[in-house]
Amino acid sequence: MNDTSELTLGYISYLNCVPFFYGLKDCGFKGRLVPGVPSELNRMLQTGELDISPSSSFEYALNFEDYLLLPNFSISSFGPVGSVFLFSPCPPEQLSGRTIAITGESATSINLLRVLLLEYYDLQQVDDYVPVEDVETAIRQGRPGLLIGDRAMKQAKNLPAGVLSYDLGDLWYKKTGLPFVFALWILRRSSAREKACCFTALIRQLETSLEQALNDLPGLARNIGGEHSVAEYVSYWQGMDFFLTSNHLAGLSLYFSLCHKHNLLAKPPGISFFSPS
Repeated sequence: MNDTSELTLGYISYLNCVPFFYGLKDCGFKGRLVPGVPSELNRMLQTGELDISPSSSFEYALNFEDYLLLPNFSISSFGPVGSVFLFSPCPPEQLSGRTIAITGESATSINLLRVLLLEYYDLQQVDDYVPVEDVETAIRQGRPGLLIGDRAMKQAKNLPAGVLSYDLGDLWYKKTGLPFVFALWILRRSSAREKACCFTALIRQLETSLEQALNDLPGLARNIGGEHSVAEYVSYWQGMDFFLTSNHLAGLSLYFSLCHKHNLLAKPPGISFFSPS
């Protein structure tokens, strides 16, 4: 079968996924879209409820023996990403002994923060927790907190007095000179064996959908509407990178290596790609 009607595809309802998904059905995708935050989609990939999803890079590393990657696609940044922020009353190097409120939505961003603080800001230990109240409340109360996605963008525009914001993509790039890969297009090896032609078709559909979106970002912004201005949407997407080159893979490999060094991963994963038929 050479269409995508058999595929179950995870959909992250964050702005950074819009260029992939907005025109996907018009480009021929006929499968089922399942929305969720990254942590939910990670779980569904693990259990086989999804065939494929743009999902946390850290999820790939945890379960890489069960997964393959679609070639050429990612959700990355060369510098500021604009939607993954540490909010803190003090600079990162002064966070020793402070507990950091986190959302639990994305393992990749949480472990990126841990790696940055341990490797590049000389903290001996990083303590974080998911608060009973929302992270925004902790930030308003002067405690450090990590937010991702639209919530992070909103908080960055409304900083409480005395609170500093740090873009994790920017911190990573300044320390390493490499892009940071927040998400990869991950598919199950078992699905690849059973539905190879479907994934080959999906690659073409994603290429077309992404190309159309990037060729008219103002039009895309006007079509989705929302609380941000057209200029803000365009600026955000222009700061993103949606591809997966050798530079991206170098940044990804360094991240995995540092996660292993700091006991966040049992071992660095091998990188294996789906081969289109």
